[in-house]
Amino acid sequence: MASEVTAPMSGKISEIFCKVGDQVKFEDEMMILEAMKMENPIFAPVDGTISDIKIAVGAMVDANQVLLIIT
Repeated sequence: MASEVTAPMSGKISEIFCKVGDQVKFEDEMMILEAMKMENPIFAPVDGTISDIKIAVGAMVDANQVLLIIT
């Protein structure tokens, strides 16, 4: 079953540490979301494989926007 990873708040994606096809484990750090002058790490909610990344470095995202999908 696919798991969508969403942005917890509005901000800017400053780094992405994974790519499509990468295996991730629960709580692996996948990207950094800058918001309110703070760096907020985005962690994997489940074990799986990155099947799609919906954003790029530098993208501005809204709260609850889908960032990537893990299958």
